[in-house]
Amino acid sequence: MAVTGTQGAAGAAGAAGAGHLPTGAQHEIRYGDQVAVVTEVGATLRRYDVGDRAVVEGFPADASPDGGRGQVLAPWPNRVADGRYTFDGADRQLPLTEVANHNAIHGLVRWVGWAVADAAPDAVSLTTTVWPTPGYPFLLVLTAAYRIDPDGLHVEVRARNDGAARAPYGVGQHPYLAVDGSVDTAVLTVPGRTRLLTDDRGNPTGTEPVAGSAYDFTEPRAIGDLVLDTAFTDLDRDPGGRARVRVALPGGTGVDLWAGETVSWLQAFSGDTLAPDRRRRSLAVEPMSCPPGALASGRDLIVLEPGAEHVLTWGLAAW
Repeated sequence: MAVTGTQGAAGAAGAAGAGHLPTGAQHEIRYGDQVAVVTEVGATLRRYDVGDRAVVEGFPADASPDGGRGQVLAPWPNRVADGRYTFDGADRQLPLTEVANHNAIHGLVRWVGWAVADAAPDAVSLTTTVWPTPGYPFLLVLTAAYRIDPDGLHVEVRARNDGAARAPYGVGQHPYLAVDGSVDTAVLTVPGRTRLLTDDRGNPTGTEPVAGSAYDFTEPRAIGDLVLDTAFTDLDRDPGGRARVRVALPGGTGVDLWAGETVSWLQAFSGDTLAPDRRRRSLAVEPMSCPPGALASGRDLIVLEPGAEHVLTWGLAAW
C-alpha cells in the first residue's frame, strides 16, 4: 500500500488516499539521509531512519501502533488508577482504557486526528483540540512539531489552555528505540537517581534511590534479563539543561534520547508485555513531564491557567 507524504508548505498533500490507512495521512520529512514519518492519527512518530538504519522501531503504514508506539501522551502520560482524580475540589472519573488493570492510560489524543498546521521538507507540525468531557472538562489546544537537522530529530509538544478554568496537565511521548535484535545485549545509560515503585497494576506506591540496585543505570550497563517498566527522576543534566539516555549496541552504534528541561521523568520499558514478535525487541524510552498517577497524586503535575502554555521538548541523535 502506498504511503502518502507531506510536501512542502502544502501539507495537505499527504491526505490523498489516507482513508485507507489506519493512521490516516503519512507526513514524511527528510534531511540528508534522515527520514521520519508522522501520522495524522495521534501525531504519532511511525518511523525514523538514518540511512539504511532504523533508529526507532515503528510499525507498518497499514497497521496501528501497539504498546503506545510513537504516540503523544496527553493530557496525562501513563496510568491513573481506577481513572479517578480530584482537581479543584471536584471528583472526576476518566474512561478506563486499560480495562484489565482498571486504569485510564496515556491520555486522550492517541487515537484522534491531528491536522497539519505547518509543513516543510524537513519539518511538520500537527494540531488537535482536547474538548471538554465529563472526565476531563477542560479545553486544550495541542501542537506536535517534528524537525530534522544535522543534529538529528527534534520534537516539541506544546499545550495551550483555551478554556475559562485552570486545567491539570501532563505530557509524554512513547518512542521505541531499535536495538538490533534484543534489549538484553543493549548497554543502557539513564541519568535518573530515583525510581518510581509500582504495584502489579502499574500504579505508584513510592520511590527509592537507584544506587546499589539492579535499576542503577547512571553508569553504562547491559540490560541483560532485567524487566524494565520503570520511571526514573532526579535527572542529571548537561550544562544546557538536557538529560540524556544512551542505548549502545554491540556493533558499535547507538542512539541518544535527549530530554529538555520540562521533562522531569524518563520511563524505560523493555516490552515484556507485548506480543511475542515484539517482546524485548526494542526499548521504549518515554520522556514525561510527570510520573504515573500524577493527576491523582499531584506530583509534578502542571496546572495551566487560562491562556497559559506548556512546552515539552525531546529528540534523538543516532551515532
